[in-house]
Amino acid sequence: MTNSAGAEADGSRGAFSVDSTVAGAAPQGFFHAFQRGWDAELGDGLPLRSFNRDVTGDFRVRSRAAKVRDLALTDIHSMSAIRTAHALGGVEDRVRMYVVKRGAWTLDGSRDRDRHTVSAGQFLLRHVGRPWRFEAVPHTMVKIILLPTVPLTPLLGNRAVTGPADSAEVRLLVAHANMVYETMAGLGPAGVQAAHSTLLELAQAVARRRFDDVEPRLAPALARAAKDLADSHLTDPELSPTMLARELNVSLRTLQRAFTVAEESLIAYIRHRRLEEARRALIASAGRLSVSELAAHWQFADSSHFIRSFKKAYGQTPAEYARSTGPAES
Repeated sequence: MTNSAGAEADGSRGAFSVDSTVAGAAPQGFFHAFQRGWDAELGDGLPLRSFNRDVTGDFRVRSRAAKVRDLALTDIHSMSAIRTAHALGGVEDRVRMYVVKRGAWTLDGSRDRDRHTVSAGQFLLRHVGRPWRFEAVPHTMVKIILLPTVPLTPLLGNRAVTGPADSAEVRLLVAHANMVYETMAGLGPAGVQAAHSTLLELAQAVARRRFDDVEPRLAPALARAAKDLADSHLTDPELSPTMLARELNVSLRTLQRAFTVAEESLIAYIRHRRLEEARRALIASAGRLSVSELAAHWQFADSSHFIRSFKKAYGQTPAEYARSTGPAES
C-alpha cells in the first residue's frame, strides 16, 4: 500500500509512505511501490539501494519519506529482516544520521573499520564518502536523515558522532522531523525554508552536542519534544514542567517560552493528555475500573478533582460517560 501527499514547492516534495505489512500486501510489490514513491518524491541523485534477494520473499516493512530541498527524511519500521545486496560504488558526498528506536541497524563500508551497528536507543551521525551496505534485524525502527555536507563537515571532520537517542539535541531533531512529515503537504516556500533551516540547525546542534536554547526558530521543536516526552511519562508522579526542562537540558523559563510561542500551556497539555488517556481506559474497561483507580493511575490529586476535571472536559462525570458510550465504542 502506498500513498503520497503534497506537490513540489521550492525544490522540495511532499511525504510519501509505503506499507507491505497490511493484509493482502504482496511483499514483492513493496519494491515497485517504494521505488515509484522514491523516484517521484525524492529522486534527484539519491539512488535507492538494491535489496538482497534472500530477504525479499518475506519483506514486511512500513516506511515514509520526505524531501526538504537538499535534505531527505526516511522512517523505516521493519517487521522482517532487511539487507542490501552490496555497497554501491562511486561517491556519496553526504552526511547521514541514523536514530534507532528499536532493534539494530548495521552499516557496512568497504573496510572492516567502517562497520557500525547502531543499537536501540542510540544514534550515529557521520559524513559518508561512499554508499554503504546496510542490514536490520526484524522489528527495527529507524529514522534516517540525509544531510548536505557543507554546513556539517567543519563540525564532523572524519569522526562519527554517536550517543544516546534521548539526548536533548536528538529529541529536538526527531520532534522537528516528525512535524515536517505532518505539515509538508501544506508548506509554501517560506515554510519549506523554515523547516530546512531548523533541520540544519538541529543537526549542527547534534554534532556540537548542544543547542542554542534561545534560538526562536527552535521553539516549535522544543515544544513538540516536550510533548513527546510528556506523553511517555503520563503515569509518572514526577511529571512536571520542571522535570521536562531538566530532561531537555533547558531552563524552565525557556521551555515555558516555547509553549507561549505556540500559545499553549504545558500544564494544560499534561492535564488534557491524562484526561484523554483516562477516558480511553474508561471505555476499554467498560466501566470496570473505579473512579479512584483511574484518578490514581493518571496522577490526579483525588477522585473529586478527577471527576470535576473530567466533567469540565467532556460534559459528563466518568460514570455518566461510561454509561453513555456503552461497550460498542472503541
